[in-house]
Amino acid sequence: MKVAVTGAAGFLGTNLLHQLVERGHEVTAIDRVRPSGATDPSVTWVSGDVLDPASMRSALAGAEVVYHLVAVITLAHRNDLAWRVNTEGVRVVAEAALAVGVRRMVHASSIHAFDQYSCGGRIDENAPRSVDPALPVYDRSKFQGEVELRAVVDRGLDAVICNPTGVYGPVDHSDSRINTTLWDAARGRVPVMIGGGFDLVDVRDVATGLILAGERGRTGENYLLSGAMVTMLEVTQLAARVNGKRGPRFAIPAKVISGALPVLEPIGKMLGSDRVSRAAMGALLSAPEIDGTKARTELGYVPRPTEETVRDLVAFYKGESVRTVASSMA
Repeated sequence: MKVAVTGAAGFLGTNLLHQLVERGHEVTAIDRVRPSGATDPSVTWVSGDVLDPASMRSALAGAEVVYHLVAVITLAHRNDLAWRVNTEGVRVVAEAALAVGVRRMVHASSIHAFDQYSCGGRIDENAPRSVDPALPVYDRSKFQGEVELRAVVDRGLDAVICNPTGVYGPVDHSDSRINTTLWDAARGRVPVMIGGGFDLVDVRDVATGLILAGERGRTGENYLLSGAMVTMLEVTQLAARVNGKRGPRFAIPAKVISGALPVLEPIGKMLGSDRVSRAAMGALLSAPEIDGTKARTELGYVPRPTEETVRDLVAFYKGESVRTVASSMA
C-alpha cells in the first residue's frame, strides 16, 4: 500500500518509517529536509510545506493513508509559528488529503490537547480540553489543530486522532529533551534531578499505535497512546543503573523550582532554553494518570515496559543496534 508521512525526518517520523517499510508499504516521506543516508528504495523523499496547499496536494497524490506528524513543540506561552503549524498546518494537510482522495488520515496530536490542570488528576478521551488562554501555546494549538481537522472530517474526510504522552526512546537523531537527559544520567552526569513525573511512552510504540489507528481506529475518534507513569528521579536512576553508573542522589521538588521561576525563567530565555519554564514545571507537578484503555481495547495497542525502553535508549546512544519495531509487532 502507498502511504505518506509528513514530518518524516523527525523523531517520531524516523521510527514510523522503519515500521511502515517493515510492513511492506511504499512510503512517500514528506519533509523540508532529507536526512543524510536516507537510501531505502521503499521510501521516496519529497519536499513539502504544511502551510502550502499546492505543495501538500502534490505530495499526497496517490497515497491511501497519510500520517500527519508535523508540529512545532515549544514550552513557551506564545509562539506564532507553533500556532500556525499546529493549527493551520493540520487544516491544510487535511484539505489536501480530502482533495486528492486519501482513504484515511491519522493525525498525531498530543496528550497536551487535554487540560492537565483541570482534569481532576486523570485524563481519558472525555477529559477537559486545552482551551484556557493561560495554557502554553503548544497545548492550545494541539487542541485547535484537532478542531480544524474535525471540520474537514465533517466534509467527508476519514480521519483518526492519536494523543501520545511524553515520547522518548530510540531511534533518536534529533536529541530530544528527555532522551538527552537520560543519556546524561546514564553517563553519571546528573547528580540531582527535578522532582515530579510524567507518563512516558516509547516512540516505537507510538509509531505502532499510529499504524494500528490507521487500520482499526474509528473515524473522528481520539486514542490516547500512553506508556507508564514514572518520576524523573526513577527514570534517570534507571538509566544510570543499566550503564553501571551512579544516578542522581535526590530530587529537588518541582514546587521549589516553580517558586524560583521568576528568576530562573528569564535566565533560561537569555540562554535560548525553555527547559526551566512554567509549562515544564506545570507538566511535572500535575502528573495526571493517563487512561489508555480505549487504545488497548479498540486498537490492540500494547506499550512496552519502561525498563526495556531505557535499556534500548542507552544501547542506542552507545552505538549498539536496537529493535526498531514495537514489542507487540516482534
